[in-house]
Amino acid sequence: MPPSPPPHWRTTLRKFLYIVAFLIVLAIAVLFVLRLYAEELTELAMVPSVEFVEQDALEENAYQDPAMWFSRPGKGVNDPARWQPAMSGEGEGTNGEAAEDAAEDADTPRFAVFFIHPTSFLENDAWNGPLDHEESQNRARLMVRGMASAFNQASEIWAPRYRQATYGAFLTDAPEADRALDAAYADISAAFDFFVDSIPKDMPIVIAGHSQGGYHTVRLLTDKLKGTPLMNRVAVAYPVGMPISIETDLPELGLPACAARQQAGCVASWASFAEPADTGQYLRLYNDTPGMNGESRAGTPILCFNPLTGTMNGEAGADANLGTLVPGEDLASGELVAGAVPARCDPASGILLIGDPPDLGQYVLPGNNYHVYDIPLFWRNLQQDVVTRVRAWQPVQPS
Repeated sequence: MPPSPPPHWRTTLRKFLYIVAFLIVLAIAVLFVLRLYAEELTELAMVPSVEFVEQDALEENAYQDPAMWFSRPGKGVNDPARWQPAMSGEGEGTNGEAAEDAAEDADTPRFAVFFIHPTSFLENDAWNGPLDHEESQNRARLMVRGMASAFNQASEIWAPRYRQATYGAFLTDAPEADRALDAAYADISAAFDFFVDSIPKDMPIVIAGHSQGGYHTVRLLTDKLKGTPLMNRVAVAYPVGMPISIETDLPELGLPACAARQQAGCVASWASFAEPADTGQYLRLYNDTPGMNGESRAGTPILCFNPLTGTMNGEAGADANLGTLVPGEDLASGELVAGAVPARCDPASGILLIGDPPDLGQYVLPGNNYHVYDIPLFWRNLQQDVVTRVRAWQPVQPS
């Protein structure tokens, strides 16, 4: 198992995920086929009461098996990340081979994406979700479809299956929670090593994840990439939804913030709230947890990347939004709606404000918190942003 990060590092990220843990349940309801026992989930304790069971290490060649990936080259029509939703009024979208062929357009630079899905295992009878748990795997597949598809201009998209920490692990300070996250990261680490060994050695890399996936994205940066030659191949990292202190966290990641549209080799993250925004709990917990360097984060500015401007602390009207992914009634489909929401970074809080609450469904969090929709809100702009940054990466690399 990879070495564990310092305790304050784990605490910082896990405490944030605590405040969005309930959002994960709502996200599952939005992005997935069924509403999941809403009343029961509110009545039952989500923290496992069972002992932590150390997972057997995966076989050394486990990720050679295509079945260990939701998305990877060769999946064709069965690859959820290759879905291309249609613009509103244009009929059905495309997926699989059609989207993969589009990524091979001569004007699109070649790049590879490693995407880590959010929590989809909700049970309280285990600290880590088994790979044969059908419900959680189906939910994760739909998460990949709704989120990783924003990166479908990539030459290669890799989204691993992994024995994720359960939802309840983000609701407790018990040592078992840290062990569950370490166990989940061990799978991610092995998948990432196989990903790196499998892609062309000169191909730029994009790393992205949301919620638990964002936690593992940050951990990859600090554990496997910082200070190594491989970091030079990272065109951009998107730990979406994670609060990153510019003073106490960002320097630990080994990459600067994405401050300009044409910048490569940088980090972009945001937390979406409609107005009026009640960010009290979000900011209280941010201020109460230590930074990744062990220092207090209280009062330090939060990294706010604006996907509509491609800059830090930017502001843009709804006309700059090229397409918000609005879910359909079946919660497994959707269409892109242009001009749906504006976005501006609030300088006082570091929150990305999106104006009046857009109608994306019934799963918006109290306080107008749109964490569930962080990626779908800006789906089309993110699709273009990653290509722009890969283009910016290429000219500065040695020939």
